[in-house]
Amino acid sequence: MSSIIVVVGIVVYIALYFLYGKRLETNVVKANNDIETPASRLYDGVDYVPAKTPVLFGHHFASVAGAAPIIGPVIAMAWGWLPALAWIWFGNIFVGAVHDYLAIMASVRYDGKSIQFVASDLITKRTGKLFYWLVFLILVLIVGAFGAVLGNMFVGDPSVPSSYLLMLVAGLILGVLIYRVKMNFTLATIIGVVMLIAAIFGGIAMPITAPKSVWFAIMFFYIIIAAAIPVNVLLQPRDYLNSWLLYVGLAIGALAALSSGVQFSAPAFTSFAPIVSGGKPSPFWPVIPLIVACGSLSGFHSLVGSGTTSKQLDKESSGLTIGYGGMLFEGFLSTIVVVAVAGYGLGLLVNAGQDISAANWGQQYLAASGAAGISGAGMFTAAYAEMVASTWLRFLPGAFVKTIAGMWVASFAMTTLDTTNRLARYTLAEIALPLKDKSEGAYNFLTNRWIASAIPAALGIYLAWSGTFSILWPSFGAGNQLIASIALLTGTAWVAKRLKTKATMALIPAYLLWITVTAAILWHMFVVVLPAIQSNAVTNTVVFIIEAVMFILNVVFIIDFVKTRNEPAPEASEA
Repeated sequence: MSSIIVVVGIVVYIALYFLYGKRLETNVVKANNDIETPASRLYDGVDYVPAKTPVLFGHHFASVAGAAPIIGPVIAMAWGWLPALAWIWFGNIFVGAVHDYLAIMASVRYDGKSIQFVASDLITKRTGKLFYWLVFLILVLIVGAFGAVLGNMFVGDPSVPSSYLLMLVAGLILGVLIYRVKMNFTLATIIGVVMLIAAIFGGIAMPITAPKSVWFAIMFFYIIIAAAIPVNVLLQPRDYLNSWLLYVGLAIGALAALSSGVQFSAPAFTSFAPIVSGGKPSPFWPVIPLIVACGSLSGFHSLVGSGTTSKQLDKESSGLTIGYGGMLFEGFLSTIVVVAVAGYGLGLLVNAGQDISAANWGQQYLAASGAAGISGAGMFTAAYAEMVASTWLRFLPGAFVKTIAGMWVASFAMTTLDTTNRLARYTLAEIALPLKDKSEGAYNFLTNRWIASAIPAALGIYLAWSGTFSILWPSFGAGNQLIASIALLTGTAWVAKRLKTKATMALIPAYLLWITVTAAILWHMFVVVLPAIQSNAVTNTVVFIIEAVMFILNVVFIIDFVKTRNEPAPEASEA
């Protein structure tokens, strides 16, 4: 079974890239390498810095993937492996890849401006202002959700944080070799990969043990610094190393899945509403987008694509590889996660002494995983290691394989944290723009890159520290998928009004996604968050207010979009 799933996934993704993706690039966006990109034309050495396609692919992928394409599918297995996999592939094919590519290219044609700016230009000014606030709120939730993932993981496996810290050092050295020494790129890459391998073994040999509160404090200061320094000092080289970690990990996982041929012990389907979110029965529709999140489609991708990627794109033809190809690559990662957990997750729980079988999987899977200490990222890393050990790849040391899997989660989650904080800095600066004429001093204070990085970091890490992960993760998913529908609607407006091309294939999925996510937000607010306020009043009240504001902004946005859909675009403000 595992072999069939992996082969079908590879064939589907490759076919989509060359048949549909290339057509989108040629007939709709009409990418043109003769047009100078913002990275070169507006170069500033801090945010606008052209990067080689492999380097930018690594930075973009590591930023957009985070831990979500791993954590989301692991949780979604409560519905069974078939519903989880179906949503991953459906979202990749009909929404995710198109959404990511259009967001990047629209931003490139708008001087690297955010997708919020594009919405403001093509729909209404009110829409743009509301979109900025919506984006800022979701960015705070992302910092909270991924901070919680990392806090749990760093405490659970001390070799992971030590490996990651060593990889940061390797990333800094690689940045010096590429951008300061101007070393041959291939030679610098070889040195970087060797340093990455050394970092993994070094983490295993020198694990760092610290309480969760210490890791949260370190995260707070780290993401402020990483969000404020030039992208080519740490982010670009570190994420390029991350991409090699992904390539090796995915190759090992794909070979193991193809070789094992294991029959799935987890059920294909459990029930329509197993216990998933906040200890409540959670209906597959509309809750599934909140749980799988980035493994299928993600609004956060449009924020990264139009926030940092578009400012580093060296030529327009690279947009398809990075945006469209990156989303399909992420879906394949989630496919490997589903295969590993479906094949080996049940055995792990039984071996850990949990009373669970395929018959009661849907109601007890998440609770049993938590009781066994292998929930979330731990379930994936353990199942991945078991899958590899069951094949001819068993010659690889088990600790090495498990640390690679753990580094996937930790490296991508930390990358998402600092990229999110950088995006929040940009967003806060754009929100504060009206202050410039009224109080230049206040504007300069709020937009200072250190202050603007500290504000979202403080809010997000506070939410992570609260320990309400089962509430935070679906809240992040709600805002994330909501932004996906809004960004895709904005992309259709750009295609129709600026490129004068039909956008039906993007418009219909965007409407369906908007309906689904709006229903999911209401369900989560009143079924999960509101009753939980009694147990954790401050944090859950904050989450409820954030979701309520997101819902209101969402309704206003769809009204503005429908009203202005057939209106012509204003005078061109594109580059």
